[in-house]
Amino acid sequence: MRIAELSRRTGVPVPTIKYYLREGLLPAGELTSPNQARYGEAHLHRLRLVRALVEVGGLSIAAVRDVLGALEDPEKSLHKAMGTVETAVAGTGATTDDEVAHEQAREFVTRQGWGYRPRSDAFQSLVSVLATARDIGLDSFPAQLDGYARAGTALAAQDLDYVLSAPTKDAAMEVVAVGTVLGDAALAAVRRLARREMSVRRDRGEREPGGPGSPERECADDDR
Repeated sequence: MRIAELSRRTGVPVPTIKYYLREGLLPAGELTSPNQARYGEAHLHRLRLVRALVEVGGLSIAAVRDVLGALEDPEKSLHKAMGTVETAVAGTGATTDDEVAHEQAREFVTRQGWGYRPRSDAFQSLVSVLATARDIGLDSFPAQLDGYARAGTALAAQDLDYVLSAPTKDAAMEVVAVGTVLGDAALAAVRRLARREMSVRRDRGEREPGGPGSPERECADDDR
């Protein structure tokens, strides 16, 4: 297909496709003349992935390049490639030298039986959150973490099962890249829905368990 058809099938403007080509995010097409190139299904697939990372994930061109590099590196294990992709998608965590928050985070991961990796982005993000909680007087906030760990462990297992169900490493990495973006957004939305439902039930003195198969209820009391 010509670049115009590639643009039509993906919805990405031709100038943007040319920019991605110059930046190396999209492999060059097969030259059919000095000024013409032909593109195939692989280009279509890659362009859709780049578009999702840029438009849905909000990643920078540099971050997209890191993700694509992880996808294409045959020497990287799935675990290491996932780490590269997640760092690119989630970004580098905020850092702080708050020693109390650092110790709270260390005690938490140790209590869970998880590895203590103080330089990891995720650990640094947690330290920053705990430091902020202390700064605004929420001294009881660390007690929330064990509950988050229980929910997080189940979610992590579900995420990994989904990733590992992909037929190839490339497909698995794409699931991580795009799924991290969509999964985080979906998780935030589901958490809000669940919190709203439990709040309504408690306010009405109803039982909280609703579970799958419960009758659907229309709630006109608010739009939360």
